[in-house]
Amino acid sequence: MSVTPKPAGGVGMDMTAMGLAILLMLAIIGVAWYMFGLSLIFYALIAIIIGGALIGFGVHFVPVGGAPAAMGQAPGIATGVAMLAGGAGLAGLFGGAWAADLGIVVACAGGAIGGALMMAITCMFVNVIYVYGMGIPSASGKAKVDPLTGDTQTEYKSQGTEGHGLPFISFVGGIVGGFLGGLGGTLIYYVLLKWVYVEKLAHALGAGPLANVTPIAISLAGIFAIGLFLVNAVLAAYNITGTIEGPHDPKFARWPRAVVATAVASAVCGIVAIAIVAV
Repeated sequence: MSVTPKPAGGVGMDMTAMGLAILLMLAIIGVAWYMFGLSLIFYALIAIIIGGALIGFGVHFVPVGGAPAAMGQAPGIATGVAMLAGGAGLAGLFGGAWAADLGIVVACAGGAIGGALMMAITCMFVNVIYVYGMGIPSASGKAKVDPLTGDTQTEYKSQGTEGHGLPFISFVGGIVGGFLGGLGGTLIYYVLLKWVYVEKLAHALGAGPLANVTPIAISLAGIFAIGLFLVNAVLAAYNITGTIEGPHDPKFARWPRAVVATAVASAVCGIVAIAIVAV
């Protein structure tokens, strides 16, 4: 049960701006279709847009408490949205990049699990520090009971705080957010590497050994995948504006705005990442 009413997903959305942004994204998709047809390069752009939207959506699950959490005055992890999401995304990319040669399913699964594992370990040690280092229990300031366990929260919340620690719902939210972020980031990396860079660089550099092309392709794919992840994480951070406890937080309902923004940003960045070798 929420302490405050949850806002609708469209709260704060400028429908005119959103409509123009979606038109921009569709225009970019149309240009890609005109230039490349229904080729792997076209489908790579679609996958990049989907990956960016997954990142933007996943960030809203991650419990971020910022400076107040460091003082035990708010639930969540004591860091910023973009930094925490970026860490999960990088862990996911490392988890998925090694499996790129095993196919898109295995690579994306590895990335998703890597991001989720990073968040699970982070959340666990954060609670260890809160409970045994600061001597405070985990208590939500946005819900009277934990939506997953049914445990009451109000009795454990210190007066004058917004809660503290990492309630179970926040812990699970962090794992889900890491999973979605790692999945989206690895998807972007894989399609850039396998569907765009390896083929186009091999064609541009002549008929030399593929081993001469692969390091360049891996480097470019990694640079753009990390860059796209950070772009989308920062957009989601601006949408959240401060702290968020996880999927039970009223701010979570803002996710549609972030998904639209990150999808459009991914389309713009994606066409640039593709054009540097494909045009």
